[in-house]
Amino acid sequence: MIDPRRLQVLRALADHGTVRATAEALYLTPSAVSQQLTALESEVGQSLLARQGRRVRLTAAGELLVEHAKAVLAELERAEASLAACATGAVGKVEVASFASAITQVVAPSIVALRRRAPRVRVVVRDAEAHNSLMMLLADETDIAISMEYSSTLPTDESRLSRFPLYSEPFDVVLPPAHPFAERAAVAVADLRDEEWIAPLPGNPCRAVAQVFCENAGFVPRITHTSDDFHAVVALVAAGTGVALVPRTAVGDDHGALVRPVAGPPPTRRVFAAVQCGRQEHPLVRVVLDALLAESAECGIPGN
Repeated sequence: MIDPRRLQVLRALADHGTVRATAEALYLTPSAVSQQLTALESEVGQSLLARQGRRVRLTAAGELLVEHAKAVLAELERAEASLAACATGAVGKVEVASFASAITQVVAPSIVALRRRAPRVRVVVRDAEAHNSLMMLLADETDIAISMEYSSTLPTDESRLSRFPLYSEPFDVVLPPAHPFAERAAVAVADLRDEEWIAPLPGNPCRAVAQVFCENAGFVPRITHTSDDFHAVVALVAAGTGVALVPRTAVGDDHGALVRPVAGPPPTRRVFAAVQCGRQEHPLVRVVLDALLAESAECGIPGN
């Protein structure tokens, strides 16, 4: 019989590509990962991996077994959720990985609401950019991930995730206080083609949104300053170092910059909560998910 724990190691290898990265994700040593994979090959009687330099690739049998592993492990998650549902009352800890503005807009207010409705549920928040939170979820490092959809979303297997839309919001143009377009009610992004730009670091989905939108407007933005902290981005704009596209709820107050809507249809980010497939009915996870969904419906975020 195939050991499900070894299937988990194989699935993690398919996600991370190397034995070392798999070991780090599972908090194992590389030798332990190799031993588990060797034992799994003995169990199935077929070669599952082929080496390519420092990396390994799945054989046809390995890819086939990964697909079965996803289904088996999802069923085990469902079994755990069903057993947990037998317990009376929701008591315990739920970890949520989320980017900063969603923490402010949805997660923190949800914690306040949960103190009234489910005081024995403890929510632990971990600040993580949208492109990192899903990897944390798939590596079992968090229970719920708050992320966003964008053109180059990190490839994730939809059969492993259940998504729950929370809200959408537009990006606004942020300009230095003495900018020539200060009197405009709205700003066309194409008119900013000659400006220096401030953007998040490569890999951040908000940077991808801004770049794609500028490219669709006919130019490649000249990015000279980078930060994943939008308060820092806006502060750099206020200092006159460039312009930026920033999600509306991330702009904040008392920043000294000029904020204008985009002329025409703006770029938009769609924010969602995600859990591993099969975990959404776990009573603890369900309580927190319901609180997040209720808060996103009630908080009146611009762009909903």
